[in-house]
Amino acid sequence: MTSRAEQLDPVVRARLVCPQDLGELIDVGDELYNPRLRVAYAIDDLGIPNMLIADARKVGDDEHRLLTGEAGDK
Repeated sequence: MTSRAEQLDPVVRARLVCPQDLGELIDVGDELYNPRLRVAYAIDDLGIPNMLIADARKVGDDEHRLLTGEAGDK
């Protein structure tokens, strides 16, 4: 089963950036993630990304490490 992020039209996906810093986003399941600001933007059941800053979900340290593949303690 593919994630909502993977189902986005490639042309649309290539143009989606974070509305806060205009930087690149990472596909993480049913969300698009900005690792610099640690916020995630949901993709709804119809495959439409919600790119509203007010609706962005804050991501904590543990989840950030999981989403970016960073090692825990160094």
